[in-house]
Amino acid sequence: MTILVVGDVVDDISVLPLEPVTPRTDTRSQIRMTPGGSAANTAAWLGFLGADVRFVGKAGADGAVRHSMALADFGVDAHIAADPVVPTATIVLTLDDDADRTMYVDRAANGTLTTDDVPESVWDDVTWLHLSGYTFFDPATLGVARDLLAEARRRDVPASIDPGSVAFLREVGHEEFLRWTAGADLVLPNAEEARLLTGSTGPFINHDVLAEAYPHVVVTMGATGATYVGGEVREQVVAPRVSVLDTTGAGDAFTAGFLAAWIDGQDPKLALAGGVGAASRCVEMRGARP
Repeated sequence: MTILVVGDVVDDISVLPLEPVTPRTDTRSQIRMTPGGSAANTAAWLGFLGADVRFVGKAGADGAVRHSMALADFGVDAHIAADPVVPTATIVLTLDDDADRTMYVDRAANGTLTTDDVPESVWDDVTWLHLSGYTFFDPATLGVARDLLAEARRRDVPASIDPGSVAFLREVGHEEFLRWTAGADLVLPNAEEARLLTGSTGPFINHDVLAEAYPHVVVTMGATGATYVGGEVREQVVAPRVSVLDTTGAGDAFTAGFLAAWIDGQDPKLALAGGVGAASRCVEMRGARP
């Protein structure tokens, strides 16, 4: 059973100030450059957890081989096309005192992904498709994302979507995103994304509204844990108390942990536990990957 993950691959540059930030002059910091990208992170965690996973994405000529090798280290069958002109995507992340991050995004080569970069051969033996919201939010790649969903339906392959970005979801509006992703079997928003998707203005998340749009809904809630809604089934798993160093990639790790268990047996509680376990491991270290 092969999981096909298509989407963004990025060079993450994370900045952890080691003292109070001093504007317009120097601040001592710890700076690290690591492989990233929501979709690529999910693929890496899936491979780390033992799943059979294939990744398709696009990088600059400077990064296609480098990122393919980084994913191969986790057993991922990576197919990363090289753009001869546009560089590899970069995100600069600044970490605050709560280990949370603010991201400055340059999608670069991610925005040049086309259907030609996703050959029919990558569908061989695929039993699940996973897409991140970033491919939908970029007008240049929205058509690719929607074509992939349509192809998955044609092949009777279930598909999951991670919305991925509160800012971009707010920008396009929840109605558009629901229309774009119609036909997906599983959606995995965080709590704030879930509130946006349901048009809520308060703290309450109406899971039933999401369940009308998608057969299976999983909402992550950070340190609180995660919930599942599907049909008449409601499940919740509480996250363990861990020492949080860096929240970058925690949602991607959760998605991988959930999918690895879900595809194996579709037991919501076990899948939630798998997601929470992977996310908890992720936040205990710097960087977004195992």
